[in-house]
Amino acid sequence: MPAWSDLLPAAIAAHLKRLWAFKYDRATGDFTARLAGTRAMARFGKSFRGTPLRELHPPHVFEQSHAFMTRVVSEPAFTRCTGKLFKIGDHAIEGERIVLPLASDGVHGDGVLGASDFKHFPGPGSIELICDRLEWFSV
Repeated sequence: MPAWSDLLPAAIAAHLKRLWAFKYDRATGDFTARLAGTRAMARFGKSFRGTPLRELHPPHVFEQSHAFMTRVVSEPAFTRCTGKLFKIGDHAIEGERIVLPLASDGVHGDGVLGASDFKHFPGPGSIELICDRLEWFSV
């Protein structure tokens, strides 16, 4: 698995607006935002870098996000979601999302790197995560 140190800023610069990443603490099971691209920040109106996942979402969305990312780092696995990615109010946002595990030692997952691409974002509001088509792949 790639490590945090494999993420070269010059190599990913053109894609930063779509990227987001969370550091995983195996001892506590907590995820903390480490990278927040501009597309990911649009819902919050500010950078959420350094913010625990628990503080970013209401409880039902946190539980869903936490379980999803825990599976990515624990199995380890990566995933691809296409179609409807999430809803804000009555607006369903379509696009594509990938989520990959990261491992500082190359073996034990200690983070996730995600990329979300979508055309329309209605702005701040209560978010519901959905996925029309979800595929999981073992690493």
